[in-house]
Amino acid sequence: QVQVVESGGGLVETGGSLRLSCAASGRIPRLNAMGWYRQAPGKERDLVAKINLTGSPTYADSVKGRFTISRNKAWNTVYLQMNNLESEDTGVYYCKADVGFGVRTGEYWGQGTQVTVSS
Repeated sequence: QVQVVESGGGLVETGGSLRLSCAASGRIPRLNAMGWYRQAPGKERDLVAKINLTGSPTYADSVKGRFTISRNKAWNTVYLQMNNLESEDTGVYYCKADVGFGVRTGEYWGQGTQVTVSS
């Protein structure tokens, strides 16, 4: 069983900053990647940023230069530093952990945390 728990959402004004945290725990033989996804009202859930076990990050074009994903040394927690927030960044932010179990992989989602950017 793998648990993924997010924290750090909230209400912020345009141009402000927020930092999200996501911790993975449980039976994790190999954590291949962790990432943040955003779902705005009426829209699909899209990738915001992810980081793999080598530390290589990937960002959506819309957040490049504003958001930074990082991880802790234990490689069980990731952070998303969000700066210069825009109203289009509003949505529920979900964290996903990609876990390897030998030849099989599993995806585990957190419950989501709301981010609201007011103009």
